[in-house]
Amino acid sequence: MRPLLELLADGNVHSGEALGEALGVSRAAVWKQLQKLEAFGLLVESVKGRGYCLPGGLDLLVEEHIHSGLAPHAETLLSELHVLDLVDSTNARVLSALEGGRGHGMVMLAEQQSAGRGRRGRQWQSPFAAGVSLSIGWQFNGGVQLLEGLSLAVGVALARALSRFDVPDVRLKWPNDVWCRGRKLAGVLLELSGDLTDRCGVVVGIGLNMRLPESVSDAIGQPWIDLQEVQPGISRNALVAAMLDELLPMLAAYPQSGFEPWREAWSALDQFSGAEVCVQSAQQRWCGVARGVNDSGALVLEVDGQPQVFHGGEVSLRPAS
Repeated sequence: MRPLLELLADGNVHSGEALGEALGVSRAAVWKQLQKLEAFGLLVESVKGRGYCLPGGLDLLVEEHIHSGLAPHAETLLSELHVLDLVDSTNARVLSALEGGRGHGMVMLAEQQSAGRGRRGRQWQSPFAAGVSLSIGWQFNGGVQLLEGLSLAVGVALARALSRFDVPDVRLKWPNDVWCRGRKLAGVLLELSGDLTDRCGVVVGIGLNMRLPESVSDAIGQPWIDLQEVQPGISRNALVAAMLDELLPMLAAYPQSGFEPWREAWSALDQFSGAEVCVQSAQQRWCGVARGVNDSGALVLEVDGQPQVFHGGEVSLRPAS
């Protein structure tokens, strides 16, 4: 299917005969392949007397293009790079690799996920070639406490990658979201593997919206935005390379540096600094004024004049309104 997608990715009309010749198959075989694209949510348009096209084209992820865009230091930290058309979950695949004794420095991307994972058991919507679904595996020694605040540092790294493309109004929402113009642009999901007191692994999963169809709005269930709306024309391969340029060196240094070097940068991008917010757990709700984060990346909430501290795994933050 990938060769057919590469031919149609330019958005132009291609005759069935030309497609068959390029693929080395019959026109009937081309038609069967075109029908299979519907399973990926791709609408192939038939132009009478001329052929077929994918309206708007596709910006497909290509391993070679990502490699060529990486800075040398980031390239040395990358052990494996995989781009898949369809996968259940990139996080699940990298987590499995870590549990099998490999996966350190592994990066996996997918054009589409059938079971993309979001925070607190939610599903992440990832229509084909409409965003970036990326997972990075990293192993480290010293126990999970070394990774306090990591999801916030990932947010800063993503904001820096987006700044290379002049994406406006990027902000961060504690503990793991990237916002733009008051709506969600990207989310981060960390999953752990191994001995949480000694040698363990972390999978950094990122989902970022680039050009989402309106049909996913109901499934997302919260206000969202994509790069097509605020800064169209960004190459997905160039963006992935920029993301890895920022993320891989951060992961390499984080067990030694911790969150402290990232706190000031995160605070400067804090979407809800000084705002009335509510923090929700499974059983309880607290409302107060967001007072930023402490040295470990925990949220400080002023409730009735008294500071209370919340950790990211326990709760979700929402505007008070």
